[in-house]
Amino acid sequence: MPDPKPTEPRLDLDEFLCFAIHSTAQAVGRANKPMLDQIGLTYPQYLVMVVLWAEDNQTVGRIGDKLFLESNTLTPLLKRLQAAGYIERSRCPEDERQVRIRLTDKGRALQETARAHHLEWARRVFGEDLSAAKALKQQIVSLRNRLVESQN
Repeated sequence: MPDPKPTEPRLDLDEFLCFAIHSTAQAVGRANKPMLDQIGLTYPQYLVMVVLWAEDNQTVGRIGDKLFLESNTLTPLLKRLQAAGYIERSRCPEDERQVRIRLTDKGRALQETARAHHLEWARRVFGEDLSAAKALKQQIVSLRNRLVESQN
């Protein structure tokens, strides 16, 4: 008796891991919006500021590497952050091709406001036990790292 025909893969969004991750990222963005509106940043701008709060005075390339963003996506974001007074952009004297990004006093001061809102958001989503959030993040980062490694 011949083998039965293998089942064709279903092209159903509910079956796609990538769509589950994408739609969850969209939901997280919507959940973050009220917090971000209160501090006056978009989500990508907030991520740039988080990178700079962790380590100031970085090149555009290094920020892009950390955020998985190309410089043509990052540059308009940085220009808006500069116009808002949160950062300064300047060419590196050693290498004119590189642009360094530094926080202004106003940008540094925004960190305290953002920190308070971040904790409030995490508690609203995960309650007082943030260990579930930490475990989920570790799984997602592990998946991301495997995907990045598979591209090399």
